[in-house]
Amino acid sequence: MLALVTGTGALPAVVAGAQSAPPFVCALEGFAPDGLEVDHWFRIETIGTLLHTLTQRGVTDVCLCGAIQRPGFNPLRIDARTMPLVPTIAKAVKAGEDAALRAVIGLFEARGMTVRGAHDLVPDLLPPSGVLTQVQVSDDIDLQVKAAEEVSIEQGRVDEGQSCVIRSGQVIAREDARGTDAMLRGLLERPVKPMPPPGDDPFAAAMDFVGDILDDAADWLSGPVAEARAQPGGGIFFKAPKPGQDRRIDLPTIGPDTARAAVAARLDGLVLEAGGVMVLDRDEVVRVLDEAGLFLWVR
Repeated sequence: MLALVTGTGALPAVVAGAQSAPPFVCALEGFAPDGLEVDHWFRIETIGTLLHTLTQRGVTDVCLCGAIQRPGFNPLRIDARTMPLVPTIAKAVKAGEDAALRAVIGLFEARGMTVRGAHDLVPDLLPPSGVLTQVQVSDDIDLQVKAAEEVSIEQGRVDEGQSCVIRSGQVIAREDARGTDAMLRGLLERPVKPMPPPGDDPFAAAMDFVGDILDDAADWLSGPVAEARAQPGGGIFFKAPKPGQDRRIDLPTIGPDTARAAVAARLDGLVLEAGGVMVLDRDEVVRVLDEAGLFLWVR
């Protein structure tokens, strides 16, 4: 029997709809999946009870799918079945997101369940290699991709997001905890501000500038980066798994909203790692990009 442990978004319903038998759907409180009825709600503080419930129901396979932000945690709500797991969970959380995800996988495997990726259950989620749109890749694509791959390695090292935007060989946006679509919207919502002149109050001017840096997470947005971001358009969106991540869980995903956000940001196109990024509603993604004149390259 298959259980889906879900977060928000359309992916859980896609996975459920592709199965020959309805899966047992479990959702973290506050992160309901789109268009899918939930059979069992749980909290991080009750994950031990979730594991017990799955075992009692004869679950053999588990798929973790959907998006979540870091949930709240109330030690007073830890139940008896979760208490023995607290040291393992706490140690993993302190080690970073990837370590926490590996620890979660270990909890299911320790009870004899097989953790399966969404792309394993729905292979069509992984697009074929090549340019899928009518528009072909831009002339400067090699420069852009080289810069993007360097960012991907850095993001894996510091346990950050899985996508970025490159323009003129410079990184102008990086994914953070808010997700891919928020990163793309931020290209339109937060223009870069240069360092103001000191004026009569150099301390106030300096503090204003520091505030801008904190707001934009833009310690890397200066010089040629700021110039690239100030351009009216162009560049690529790049998405790939973190180097070394377990691909059974948290595999990157894009969909029509991502395509529309890329169009609004006036990018040249999207580049995805072949076999490493799932695409929801691929036909609609391609249609949106074709209509706007952007390319989609799976490489």
